[in-house]
Amino acid sequence: MDRVTTAGGVRATARVLARGDGRGGTVLPVLEGEGPLAVRRTRGSGAEARVLLVGAMSGPLGGDHFTVAAHAAGGARLTVGSAAATLALPGQDRTGARYDVRLAVDDDAELHWLPEQLISAGGSDLHVTTSVDLAAGARLLLREEQVLGRAGEEPGRLTSRLTVRIDGRCVLDQELACGPGAPGGWDGPAGLAGHGAVGQLVVVRPGFATEPPAARAFEEGAAVLPLAGPAVLVTAVAPDALRLRRLLDGALASLD
Repeated sequence: MDRVTTAGGVRATARVLARGDGRGGTVLPVLEGEGPLAVRRTRGSGAEARVLLVGAMSGPLGGDHFTVAAHAAGGARLTVGSAAATLALPGQDRTGARYDVRLAVDDDAELHWLPEQLISAGGSDLHVTTSVDLAAGARLLLREEQVLGRAGEEPGRLTSRLTVRIDGRCVLDQELACGPGAPGGWDGPAGLAGHGAVGQLVVVRPGFATEPPAARAFEEGAAVLPLAGPAVLVTAVAPDALRLRRLLDGALASLD
């Protein structure tokens, strides 16, 4: 794990590599992380390996740049979560902070990317990019949840971009900007309409290529949309993190 502290903030990178062991299990030949991006293996079940991101310090703060890379190679079954929510905080550096996530899943491999919520605290400025590259026979469950401000405060500035490619073809490329200075205002009619939490699921299963779920509304504030590939996008807005998680969990259960 690389960690460099400069006058402009902390730069840190964590890496996870999972492989099938040839006996129906998953091994982790690379599990690197310390400082703000510590990683720990936890008890999995069956063929699955589980990894937690453990925040060892506050952040990201203004000027910080964190990168997490996870690769599920052939035969691997990998779940990555986090021990707690990520809290974006203001810092002395006014350039803002960056959090980059790079995910890769090979044929005959499966990745569940399930971190806890990202909370955009008042005065913070964070740019998040998540880039996912999947082989044609890969499986993915990705969850993103963003909470705009802590209780009783206005949110910080948050920009989040998610890109998903399957077999080299881009099936999703979207960006959300909210908080002070965001185009149109975070609670404008083209934004979140006053809701304090927003989230999404991306579900990739080879079976969706021939039997895609139908596009539909799922309860108030959530929608299911098949993508141009063996993938489905679930998007939800809610007044708080608890309601958001319930909407996403319910929509996921409806896909089974």
